[in-house]
Amino acid sequence: MSPRRSRVTLVLALFCFSSASARAETIEIVIEKLVFSPAEATAKVGDTIEWVNKDIIAHTATAKAAGWDVLIPPGKTGKVQLKQAGTVEYFCRFHPNMKARITVVP
Repeated sequence: MSPRRSRVTLVLALFCFSSASARAETIEIVIEKLVFSPAEATAKVGDTIEWVNKDIIAHTATAKAAGWDVLIPPGKTGKVQLKQAGTVEYFCRFHPNMKARITVVP
């Protein structure tokens, strides 16, 4: 194999490896008995947060600073994709005592 071809093969292999390891994930947060669980989570930019509402009443995941407000009907899920790094505090508009935090890393 020529040196040039070896370099191209190596670059392609490294690209494929780095692309596979940088895939976005889905982080599940369960809502049950008026509580977000876990109350603190860590995620990466590009990850998706999915709330699963196991209560018989609707909730929201409202993050004023991050600009999202997700309605989560009873027995359903709601999702948001994280766009930027930082700490996001969120709460339920219907039940303001329900609070949680997501730390988003680059």
